[in-house]
Amino acid sequence: MNWEQIRGNWNQAKGELKMRWGKLTDDDLTMIDGERDKLVGSLQVKYGITKEEAMQQIDDMS
Repeated sequence: MNWEQIRGNWNQAKGELKMRWGKLTDDDLTMIDGERDKLVGSLQVKYGITKEEAMQQIDDMS
C-alpha cells in the first residue's frame, strides 16, 4: 500500500499504524491526519529516531 492509499483510507490505516507504532496515541493520529511528514515528525519524537529512519520505517510498511 502506498502513502496515497494510506491517506485515502486514513480511518482504516490508523489501526495499523497504532499496532506498528504503539507509542502513537489517538490524539497523535488525529493531528497527523494522513500527512506523511507529520507522521515522520511524530515517530522522530516518540521513538528518538532520525528523519531518515522514520521515513524508511514508513516505506517498509507499504
